[in-house]
Amino acid sequence: MSIVDPGSAVNAFVVGMLEKAFDDLYVCFPCTVISFHPGDCKAVVQPLVKAGSSSPAVIQNVSVLGQKFKIKEYEQTIIEEGVERTITMKEHDVICIPNVSAGDTVVVVCADVEIKNTLSGQIASPDSKRRHSKNDAVIVGVLPWSLLN
Repeated sequence: MSIVDPGSAVNAFVVGMLEKAFDDLYVCFPCTVISFHPGDCKAVVQPLVKAGSSSPAVIQNVSVLGQKFKIKEYEQTIIEEGVERTITMKEHDVICIPNVSAGDTVVVVCADVEIKNTLSGQIASPDSKRRHSKNDAVIVGVLPWSLLN
């Protein structure tokens, strides 16, 4: 007759629960863009890291991060063929709208909490208790090897 150590059984149970919790926790991972919809700046992506025996599921409606820059005024003096002239640039805003393509390798991050209610720019409470979910994924950039192709 074998005796089961209750401490070992509890330990195995707790370790199993923690492993499951960590398997469902997403922070940052590389993906391939399947398609990009410029009208709403959303993409469909395929995660590239395989954790189990099957390929990871495709993620729909992933927002793509854009950028806003302010270009400041400056003066530059140019001497060309003996003629001196000054060029003045004025301050203006530049908005860089994302333009990812199918096949690009991107970096995706998952928000700490559900972000759906904050997309309007207003302070809002999440509708669910999910954390670090692929449902709250955002593309933050294109990896260098996709930029050079």
